[in-house]
Amino acid sequence: MRHAHGRGQGERVKFEAVIFDMDGLLLDSERPIRDAWVEVGRELGVVLEVATYQRVIGRTMKEVHAILGEVFGVEAYQRAASRVADMLEARHAARGYAAKAGAHDLLRWLGGIEVACGLASSSHRDKVERRLAQAQLLDFFDALAAGDEVTHGKPAPDVYLLAAERLGVDPRACLAFEDSENGARAALAAGMQVILVPDLVQPGEEVAAQCMLLSSLEGAPELCGEWFGRRRTV
Repeated sequence: MRHAHGRGQGERVKFEAVIFDMDGLLLDSERPIRDAWVEVGRELGVVLEVATYQRVIGRTMKEVHAILGEVFGVEAYQRAASRVADMLEARHAARGYAAKAGAHDLLRWLGGIEVACGLASSSHRDKVERRLAQAQLLDFFDALAAGDEVTHGKPAPDVYLLAAERLGVDPRACLAFEDSENGARAALAAGMQVILVPDLVQPGEEVAAQCMLLSSLEGAPELCGEWFGRRRTV
């Protein structure tokens, strides 16, 4: 764990709300989606490098289309996207994606100490609600903001600002949890402190220096207990 840049040792920081990313942070969804794209690429004779796919993490659907469209070509991309959707539907539609370790405990703990929780995701609203519900996480949230509800996706701050607005909390009084560098940049641009829990990609030094790094959400409640002036009780 690394302390955020500019925060003095022993300084007590108080937050009024916590805003989470979804895919790759709360849900173990990034790997299955990536693997499906790589698999479909092989079926179509297209080599999709993992490093290339990682560029789309935290991006809006429009940006994903642009990046992967360059790899597959416009016509092949449409076939690939349809095939990936069918593959993920067959594999994950019934049960959805599993919650990441520590997600339920952290959200339950925050609810227990009456801290407002919001979500800021690049995914579309219908996917956000469905995936959270399938993972039994939806009821923990007081406000949701999705990628199709803002003009500019991450790393622009729009979706985080919208989540804070819907919570009725000043963005500067919000603590953000992210797994991607694009997402962390978005939350930082919104004026939030960020806890970064890397999933598929480790952050660059510039972003890492401005965040706190955790290897898992399982270590978050004790840390948050200090920031909210409380200790973990569960």
